[in-house]
Amino acid sequence: MEPKSQNESFKIKGCSHSYCTDCITKYVALKLQDNITGIRCPVPNCSGLLEPEDCRRILPPEVFNRWEDALCEGMLLGSQRFYCPFKDCSALLIDDGLQQVKESECPNCFRLFCAQCKVPWHTGLECAEFQKLRKDEREREHIMVLNLAQNQN
Repeated sequence: MEPKSQNESFKIKGCSHSYCTDCITKYVALKLQDNITGIRCPVPNCSGLLEPEDCRRILPPEVFNRWEDALCEGMLLGSQRFYCPFKDCSALLIDDGLQQVKESECPNCFRLFCAQCKVPWHTGLECAEFQKLRKDEREREHIMVLNLAQNQN
């Protein structure tokens, strides 16, 4: 509760409260430490909301970047995350759920995989057939032998 100049204060949008920039910076950093990204005015029951872009000029770059990263990660949590099934790639992939996709290509290694089963593409088998196979029967070579056996009776 000490006097501050106008350029040392920060006004929160959506409410009439102002705080010194040092206090708001520490407040935002503490909220982020607690994994809270929707940061509201410190006054209980106040509708004021802090937005990262409004706070950019007062926050240290590492705090601002942490907030931005946490918001992006929060958006990804709404989508299903999985990794490319090829062990030498393992790129992070996202299923946004907008379309039901089976055969897909990894944007990193450009190899085909089944987006439903989350495995390398199982040529010649529908997902239901693949899922019925025991774990030790799911390797590509084993599937090729099964297909050959079926084709040759």
